[in-house]
Amino acid sequence: MRRFKLSLVSAVAALALAPAVSSAAVIGFLGNFDVINDTGKEAHGFEIDLEGLHASDITDTFGGAGRGFPTGRGFGSGSVERYGSPTISEYAIGGVFGTKVVYQGLFNGSSWDYGTPSGSFITPGDNCWSGGGLGYNASTPCDHFGVGVRANATKTTYSWLTETAPNSGVLNNSIVNLPAPVWNVIPAAQPPVGQPPAPPVVAAVIQAPAPVQPPEKPEAQWGTAIWVKVFTTELENAPQLEDLIGGNAALKNLKTETEWQLLQKDPGNPLSGILESGYGAPVGPNAASILRRYEFYKFGGQYDAIDNHAILEGSDSNPGLGDIGSYLGAQNGAANLVAVAAAVPEPGAWAMVLAGLGTVLGVSRKRQRRAGETRMIPS
Repeated sequence: MRRFKLSLVSAVAALALAPAVSSAAVIGFLGNFDVINDTGKEAHGFEIDLEGLHASDITDTFGGAGRGFPTGRGFGSGSVERYGSPTISEYAIGGVFGTKVVYQGLFNGSSWDYGTPSGSFITPGDNCWSGGGLGYNASTPCDHFGVGVRANATKTTYSWLTETAPNSGVLNNSIVNLPAPVWNVIPAAQPPVGQPPAPPVVAAVIQAPAPVQPPEKPEAQWGTAIWVKVFTTELENAPQLEDLIGGNAALKNLKTETEWQLLQKDPGNPLSGILESGYGAPVGPNAASILRRYEFYKFGGQYDAIDNHAILEGSDSNPGLGDIGSYLGAQNGAANLVAVAAAVPEPGAWAMVLAGLGTVLGVSRKRQRRAGETRMIPS
C-alpha cells in the first residue's frame, strides 16, 4: 500500500509543479473626463451619481485625500479641477442605493468662491484643467473630473450644480448628456487540458440618453442624439487616475476604433442607441489594462417635429457637414486587469493522478471485500 500512496503523492506533486499560466481578472475601472457647461447658467459644482455602488467601492477621486497628483481650489499649476476635494456620501431611496461624489464651490452667504461659466469649448485633448495648455482660468466653460471604482455602477449620472436663483446659495441638478462606459470582461472558452487560456474580450458599452416623453406629445419620442468617436489602446501596466489626462504617455498610442457613430434611443427598439466597443477582439497576452477614449458631440441637424428622430444629411456613421454639432466633452476610461496564475497540469501529470487514484481505489475495494469475507466465516 505504501507503494501506491507514493504513486499518488508523486502525481499530486506533478500537478503542483505544473507550469502556471495567466488569465485576466478585473481589479478596477477608471473614468476621467472633460465636460462642457452648456446649461446656460454658471455652475458652482458637479455631481457624479454612481447608482448601485457603496462609498467603499470608490477607490480614487481627483481632489481626494493623500493624492500625489496636485489638486486644489483655484487655477494653480497642476490643479486638475477648480473645486478641490469632493464629498463622497452614500444614499438609499426606497430600494435604490448608491454613492454621490460631489465637487462644489464655497458660498459665503452672498457669493461663491468658484464657478464654471456656461459656453462652448472644443479641446484637442483633456485640457479643461490648469495643465492642459489652453490657458484654463475662471472664464473657461469646462472642467475635468475623475473617479476610480471597484465595480461598474448600475447607472451613472453626471450633473452640473446650478443655482435656483442668483446668489441664493441653493443648487439644483442640471443633467449632462455625457455617457459613461460600462465595462464587461468576457472570458475566453476553456482551452484543452495542457493549453494556456486565451485572453478575454474587454468590451465597453455606452448608451444614448433615454427618451423623454413630453405630456403634450402623443407620439413616442426618440431620445437626444449624440455623436461619438472611439479610440483605444492597451498597456502592459495598470495606470493611475492621473495617467488618463491628455499628453500623458499612456494615451499616446491610441488608435481609432470608431470614426463616427450617431447614437439615439428609438422607443420602439430597446437595442437602439447602444455602442459596444471592443466586442469580439481579445486583449493582447501582456495587457494589464485596456484604455478607451470617447469624444462626444451634439447632433447639429434637425429633429423630426413629431417623434424627435434625427434627420441626417449623411448617415449615422458618415455625417454630413451640418450633422456635427458642438463638442460635449471627452471620457477616458480604463479597465485595469491583473494576471491570475492558475496551474494547468500537463497530460502526463493528469495520467499519473488518474493512475494513482485508480490504483488506490482498487486496493481499497480489495481490502473491503476481504474484510467482508472474514465477517462471513462461521465461528
